[in-house]
Amino acid sequence: MNSLTDRTSVTRRRTPLNRSQIAGFWGAWAGWTLDGMDSFIYALVLTPALTELLPRSGYAATPANVGLAGSILFALFLVGWGLSFIWGPLADRYGRTKVLAGTIFTFAIFTGLAATSHNVWELGIYRFIAGVGIGGEWALAGTYVAEAWPEDRRKMGAGYLQTGYYAGFFLAAALNYTVGVHYGWRAMFLTGAVPVVVAILVLLRVKESEKWEKAEASTVRTKPLREIMGPAYRRRTWVACILLTIAIIGLWAGAVYEPSAVIQLATKAGMAKNDAIRTASLATGLLSIATILGCLALPPLAERIGRKKTLAIYFLGMAVAIVGSFGWAFYLPNGLAPFVAWLFVLGFFGGNFALFSLWLPEQFETRVRATAFAFCTSFGRFVGAGVNFLLGAAVLHMHTLGVPVALTALAFVVGLFIIPFAPETRGEVLPQ
Repeated sequence: MNSLTDRTSVTRRRTPLNRSQIAGFWGAWAGWTLDGMDSFIYALVLTPALTELLPRSGYAATPANVGLAGSILFALFLVGWGLSFIWGPLADRYGRTKVLAGTIFTFAIFTGLAATSHNVWELGIYRFIAGVGIGGEWALAGTYVAEAWPEDRRKMGAGYLQTGYYAGFFLAAALNYTVGVHYGWRAMFLTGAVPVVVAILVLLRVKESEKWEKAEASTVRTKPLREIMGPAYRRRTWVACILLTIAIIGLWAGAVYEPSAVIQLATKAGMAKNDAIRTASLATGLLSIATILGCLALPPLAERIGRKKTLAIYFLGMAVAIVGSFGWAFYLPNGLAPFVAWLFVLGFFGGNFALFSLWLPEQFETRVRATAFAFCTSFGRFVGAGVNFLLGAAVLHMHTLGVPVALTALAFVVGLFIIPFAPETRGEVLPQ
């Protein structure tokens, strides 16, 4: 009875957050939200943008060319994401907040410039550079929140932070439902320039994390990228890279192709073009809400049963949901409603990304934490770029969207065999 009372009192006496910690979290969360919005804008406006720009670039705007060009541009965007590992060593050297603001500036400015594209080449360049900025935001936001928040609050902080990305999906869907339908794809890209304001607020209002300042004052200068590849960290670095790669494959297979799948199913059901686009926006909103719920449910589960078991549950859920939606519901005669229902399940287990925001900082010391986070996420994006290109080629070759995407469920099955090689950090404090 006494132990229960003690546990209840500890729960009630959580360390209060100071003004800087609160401002820092909301700056990181807003950046991650607008990051998610920016990422998903491209998926929503892909068809209208390429339909206009392909003829200006000397190519016919056939469905096949739109699909192929879209896959190539998206792969280029993911390569930009992959190159974002450069932000990690910068953050370990110069601090979290300055470099976090730099990532937000980069993706915001070049997303806005995408609205001025005259051909597919310009669009590709802008999306590539925006990808470099977007890719760094998660690593730095996750590192900052883990270091700045008190030990008894940071685990839920990771879940709260990850909801931002999917709130961005929801925001993109809402903008597409209103701005996109009425003002077109260029207006959608212009909305992506808004995060510049957030970057300015981060620079002006958010203090550097005390953990980084202490490490900076006491650490002999090392090469963090070399260190995470050294004997002390090599295994956990590569295991984290593989697990993140699997998660990224699932995210982009499910989330990026979801609007196209819904539009196809809605059109098949007899809806007009604008109604089909609105339906896709509503379905994306549902997917986003479900993922936010999955992010919030994850930290308590990870604290109860451990990081590895939690990830295994979420990976298994992703495999089942991808097969259920793209492999089964997509091919039903009246598949729109079942497909949308499966999207809720897909979204919930897509919240597996919240575990990495919680788990990765626990595996590395402060002096190399941002580098490790950025490298592991970047590695997955390089592989994801290749998988996305192969998916586009498979869709073109098989003349169907469902089966190629459904096959990505196999990646999560492989992941179940990789998880045991990762370290279990439940109950451990963030290493200094």
